[in-house]
Amino acid sequence: MSFTGTGNLLRLALRRDRIQLPVWIVALTLVTSSTVSGVISLYANEQERVSAQQGAAENAVALVFNGLVSGTSEGATAMTQALLLVLVAAALMSSLTVVRHTRQNEETGRAELIGSSAVGRHAALTAALILAVLANVVLALVTAVTLIGSGLSAGGSLAAGAAIGAVGIAFAGVAAVTAQIWESSRAANGAAAAFLGLAFLLRAVGDAAGSLSENSTRVSSSWPSWLSPIGWGQQIRPFDDNAWWVLILPVAAFVGLVGAAFALTKVRDVGMGLRAVKLGPPSAAPSLLSPFGLAWRLQRGALLGWAVGVVIMGFAFGAVGDEINDLVGESERTAEIVEQLGGAGSLVDSYLSATVGLLGLAIGAYAVQLLNRMRSEETTGGLESLLSTSVSRYRWLTSQIACAVIGIVALTLLSGLSAGLGYGIASGDIGGGLVDLTAAALARLPAVLVLAGVTVAAFGMLPRLSVVLPWGVFAICLLIGQVGAALDLPEAVLDLSPYSHVPQMPSADFAAGPVLVLLLIAAVLMAGGAALFRRRNLSI
Repeated sequence: MSFTGTGNLLRLALRRDRIQLPVWIVALTLVTSSTVSGVISLYANEQERVSAQQGAAENAVALVFNGLVSGTSEGATAMTQALLLVLVAAALMSSLTVVRHTRQNEETGRAELIGSSAVGRHAALTAALILAVLANVVLALVTAVTLIGSGLSAGGSLAAGAAIGAVGIAFAGVAAVTAQIWESSRAANGAAAAFLGLAFLLRAVGDAAGSLSENSTRVSSSWPSWLSPIGWGQQIRPFDDNAWWVLILPVAAFVGLVGAAFALTKVRDVGMGLRAVKLGPPSAAPSLLSPFGLAWRLQRGALLGWAVGVVIMGFAFGAVGDEINDLVGESERTAEIVEQLGGAGSLVDSYLSATVGLLGLAIGAYAVQLLNRMRSEETTGGLESLLSTSVSRYRWLTSQIACAVIGIVALTLLSGLSAGLGYGIASGDIGGGLVDLTAAALARLPAVLVLAGVTVAAFGMLPRLSVVLPWGVFAICLLIGQVGAALDLPEAVLDLSPYSHVPQMPSADFAAGPVLVLLLIAAVLMAGGAALFRRRNLSI
């Protein structure tokens, strides 16, 4: 009886995620396939792949952020570039899916409404887990078919798909547990993300401390990597060992975590978490008396987490800048791709421009994520309660936008300063690195603000699409920015991304015209979204 109604809840979950999960799967498949295509065209022969893999294996920073090096075949070289990113993304997809259909339903009152019918205690969690498993199985199969279609071996392609799906399934189990412990969906997602960060760190330490093969084209990870689900996915080593036995580890972790989650559901009340909610002060701080103060209070935790990530990434990318000539080696095609991504100039300047651009894209994701909370406030009823006071719609919305813009500017400055510090320490010119890369980061700020404007406009005009639409625009910007030049896409397609129009400093000079136009577009989108929001009805 505990599982009564699981089928009906699974159909409901499929209905709710009929757009969101396919977008995830298509986006991750495109990232994998585009990377493979880029690697095949980038490294035309064995010698170039050997040089690239040796450079990656001998550089600790590359091992931390690119992934494990496992041979010099086309497939193995592509996995060094793509597998780690897709493993992390699959883990996020699974965690968000499970929390959305468990803890979020309890938080919004849906679970209590559903529970008034003939639904077993474990039905909701079981339906969410089945949905997550199905999504990862589909992702694994589509990835494998895509890799086979790219001309890679069937065995390695299937192993790559299995690695991605298995890691995603393992993190579905992680989210199943965090959804039982924490009372809010935000806290449950945050705890799952923290576990993902720990898994990434363990894998990074294990790979960076690993030993090299005799010809430096293969890295054997040290023991910390074997404590991480992300590390397990890499240890399958697609297109090298194809170590299928490693799949036992994520599957066993999933079974154990799901068993623990089911046990925890028996000892807590619906809507409550096992972790006691900390009581706040008896009276609110004066800052919470204004919409801006409330918005800042809700956003500061996310800003702090993003700031830590941006600083670490920026410093690491900057520290590699002084070694880029050695990493590229004699590969003219690699140098050409770096120049296409970062603009014409010296190889070091092109690389720094490309990495600052990547950090700008990451900050764009922060902008979309943060402003999407406005829709969450609307659908959960928090906005309606707030607007029942003397707070106007315009004041509430402008407070949300102002806090988001402050966060965007702060992250942009941190990205430039951290990258400049890393490069300055490596090159011996800290002052020059700080000035040049901070200016380069600020040059990308208008493109990020355009993404923020798109999110606000979608919220005001198309509230039911206000989550999917901005993320779709971000995905287009990401694909154009990272693989557009490598795939020789038409100029008209490249121009769809606002990031294509910002000055590519430090490899290019600053140009005020495109910056002013992008700032104007961002302002118009935000103003239009605010005007439309004031005239529409609140909706769920």
